[in-house]
Amino acid sequence: MIRRAEPRDMPAVLDIRARVFIEEQGVSETDERDGRDDDAIHLIAFDCGAPVGTARLLIKGDTGRIGRVAVLADKRGRGLGKDIMRWALDELRRQGVAQANLGSQAHAVGFYEDLGFEATGPEYFDAGIPHREMVLSL
Repeated sequence: MIRRAEPRDMPAVLDIRARVFIEEQGVSETDERDGRDDDAIHLIAFDCGAPVGTARLLIKGDTGRIGRVAVLADKRGRGLGKDIMRWALDELRRQGVAQANLGSQAHAVGFYEDLGFEATGPEYFDAGIPHREMVLSL
């Protein structure tokens, strides 16, 4: 099950992000906790009642930025990441957004291309990890 996170879900959302980005990928807490969470729509995914995945949506005008997409390591490979992304895109459409963008880690570009995103611009580093900017018209 995937839904919009409620305030009571935020400790679980931040825990998932800490486990994936800070502990697993070595992103600094300063980079991961960028101060934009209060301005975002957060999604949370559950498996057997336990929180296992998340994403964050930031909306500015007719553009939505999807970020902090994370699934716990032992839950990957089951399609949950794509389910979260589809839910995120549907939510952006419900919010009247015309374009979605995101910064994909370089190794995940194909994952987002499978969802219809197109890579744009050169590779860049964010939190020490190679990324590509990606866009999708909604």
